[in-house]
Amino acid sequence: MKKKRKENRRAWIIIGIIAIALTVLLSYNFFRPVSLSYKKVKAQIGNIVTYYSFSGNVSSKERQSVFSEKMVQISEINIEEGEEVAAGDVLFTTTAGDLIKSKINGEVVLINVEENQQAIPGTLLAEIVNYNNLEVIFKVDEFDVGALNTGKSVTVYIPAIKKEFSGDIHSISKEGQIANGVTFYTAAIDIEQDGNIRIGMSAEVKLISDNADNVVILPMNVIQFDEQNQPYVLKNDSKNSVVKQIITTGINDGT
Repeated sequence: MKKKRKENRRAWIIIGIIAIALTVLLSYNFFRPVSLSYKKVKAQIGNIVTYYSFSGNVSSKERQSVFSEKMVQISEINIEEGEEVAAGDVLFTTTAGDLIKSKINGEVVLINVEENQQAIPGTLLAEIVNYNNLEVIFKVDEFDVGALNTGKSVTVYIPAIKKEFSGDIHSISKEGQIANGVTFYTAAIDIEQDGNIRIGMSAEVKLISDNADNVVILPMNVIQFDEQNQPYVLKNDSKNSVVKQIITTGINDGT
């Protein structure tokens, strides 16, 4: 009986020693000073530009839908689909001798009647599109529309052909359309002619929002904020110790 008690006592002593050792080890790891590592970044002098960004699509500034203005019978079709026409060219001749002419320069993309066919008033006879006079149409919400002005230069990038163009805003709608509780306005940009551009292609429009030249530039991830929401950075002092330095921030481009 005494032997069994001694064995139990010895077991408790061993458990106690292990517990004390673990406590000492954990306390040492908890209170041991943590070694912090810092990544050094050198401030640069440079320029920062921020942009408004919008999405849009390529469209033609000139498109004519040719409709019959009265009851007519087409006696002669003077054009073919894909043909280039000029303003004033005769498109159709009627049995009454009337000449239906094009009002714009462009390409015939649709002929919707046949010879000797009768057409009532309002019948679509043909479609003509000027592919040499293109624009980009884009939407602007009510919070950003104040930044736009007609004549203002913008940059247009068309991903499909991987090309960037300069253009000027030539119109901004005065009436907005409401979608999901936000009012949007439509703006249009003249773009230069390029044979690779197709109507309907997506376009990315950039307009300068703000810029600062010859300023100190720091990456956003090195700037922190204290309890008073003051921006600061960590830097080395003359003794090579890490100290906190309050800074004044300006514009940022997200980087």
